[in-house]
Amino acid sequence: MRGLSFRRKNTEESVQLDTLLRQAQAGDDEARNRLIEAYSPFVLRIASQAARRYIERGRDDEYSVALLAMNEAIDRYDPDRKVNFLGFAETIIRRRLIDHFRAQRTQSKAVPWTEFDVVDDEDNVTNYVEVQSSIAVHQQSEEQAERRQEIEEYAERLREFGLSLMELVELSPKHADARRNAIEVARVVADDEALRRFVFEKQALPLKALEAKVGVSRKTMERQRKYILAVVVLLCGDFRSLQSFITE
Repeated sequence: MRGLSFRRKNTEESVQLDTLLRQAQAGDDEARNRLIEAYSPFVLRIASQAARRYIERGRDDEYSVALLAMNEAIDRYDPDRKVNFLGFAETIIRRRLIDHFRAQRTQSKAVPWTEFDVVDDEDNVTNYVEVQSSIAVHQQSEEQAERRQEIEEYAERLREFGLSLMELVELSPKHADARRNAIEVARVVADDEALRRFVFEKQALPLKALEAKVGVSRKTMERQRKYILAVVVLLCGDFRSLQSFITE
């Protein structure tokens, strides 16, 4: 099977991807292997971008981690959410690679700092405090990069609903109680498969169904509609860093 284009798929390739994905999720190991093999260049590209260096198939641990993440994405993908599979898979791969990099840092911190001492030709020794500082700066940089990536992906999902990040500043309820109620409505939607499917198919709130489930008036939900939808999108996506900002 020839490799499928992950940049500009034509209709035939898109159908082929969907077919293999359904078969793989139904337990067809051959279809799963064909899908993973076809998109190995896609997996390599994401791994290389995340590692900020060229990753070789079969040699670098990052490729193995990315491959396992691709497999995880196949299992976790929910077609009812109307989210692009490759975008979803890319998010999972990046998250697992970030976890891998963090685990490596944790292991390195278990090594005595004296192991980091380096003596140059003039008998100068690198101070371990500088090394520790460098690791901390690198970790902060990676966390910031992860958050930027999530923001970009979240903004893309919002555009599918005709929303933007700039709008959310104005749409957010000013009072804490109103904000908590709106978030609770969003949680109810995110936790209910039927309500969630309605939102992602219609890009709208199932107001009638929600009236029977939440203690918020229909008028209030209509007024907070865009904000609630934005929170639903956030809760249903793989946006761990951004989700931490949601408080009840």
